Amino acid sequence: MKIAVLPGDGIGPEVTHEALRVLDALRLPGLTLFEGDVGAAGYRDHGHPLPPETLQMAREADAILFGAVGDPSCDDLERHLRPEQAVLGLRKELQLFANLRPATMFSGLEELSGLRPEIARQIDLLIVRELTGDVYFGDKGTRTTDSGEREGWDMMSYSESEVRRIAHTAFRAAQTRQNRLTSVDKANVLETSQLWRDVVIEVAVEYPDVALEHMYVDNAAMQLVKAPGAFDVVLTGNLFGDILSDLASMCVGSIGLLASASLGDRQTAHGTFGLYEPIHGSAPDIAGQGKANPMATILSAAMMLRHSFGLEDEAKRIEDAVARALKNGIRGGDLGGDMGCEAIGKAVCERL
Repeated sequence: MKIAVLPGDGIGPEVTHEALRVLDALRLPGLTLFEGDVGAAGYRDHGHPLPPETLQMAREADAILFGAVGDPSCDDLERHLRPEQAVLGLRKELQLFANLRPATMFSGLEELSGLRPEIARQIDLLIVRELTGDVYFGDKGTRTTDSGEREGWDMMSYSESEVRRIAHTAFRAAQTRQNRLTSVDKANVLETSQLWRDVVIEVAVEYPDVALEHMYVDNAAMQLVKAPGAFDVVLTGNLFGDILSDLASMCVGSIGLLASASLGDRQTAHGTFGLYEPIHGSAPDIAGQGKANPMATILSAAMMLRHSFGLEDEAKRIEDAVARALKNGIRGGDLGGDMGCEAIGKAVCERL
């Protein structure tokens, strides 16, 4: 089982180190790790945020464990050289089109949610976000209008095949949960969203056991904070999914608790090739201080064991250990506690 470990920038190396400690505690046979540079680290040492050697390492692996990218010192670089292009490049080059972002309310953390405890307790959902299309990958640029004004523009588009493949992913995910799927779009305004809705309806015919509903993105944002228990699997595009998944993270108390998996069609000897990362950023303000919460990265490692290596029991052991640690009061600064990154990682390992 070959894992490409890409720690990245900021707190990325710190949280990734703790996730690897948890994996080591499981004593998995046949696990081989390779480490590469991405983000600002890749740019400084190789002249590019996604060096060719790192991309090749990722291609040859069965899975990628990713930390975080982003560094304020790179903000003035040309866009294609900025750290964030590393993860966008990996998604595009490896065709990782399906992003799975679970959000679950951990017992004992209800008071930390921005929602009332009785509402927060309902949260148990999965956001399935299309990851390689939409405005993030569409044509873009700046131009000067006839009146002499500067104007920025970004093109939003989805092809029928792009919508169809992510819809299949979401319907299959719903079949493993509560058989309910909410497709989020803005079909009352956007032609892109109208095509999205039409194709999702067509795909739904193949999954008669899954109840499908459609919701406009503005309403979905309201319902996530009003009645999160109404959602099981949420299917949406790249832009809307980026926003809604961050909203969901604050509903459960902290972005430091949310893991993610980015999957494609490629199959390995054990499961589906994927990239696994916490949804938080590089947090340069606390980088190197040992204050980061590694739980999202640890939970990402659990998703990696489940989806890319078929190790469901081991994945569940990690998730249960994190849940027990939280119930026992193991909390970082993001959850109102004072425990550091290394101490949190150690606490999770002890509970394995």
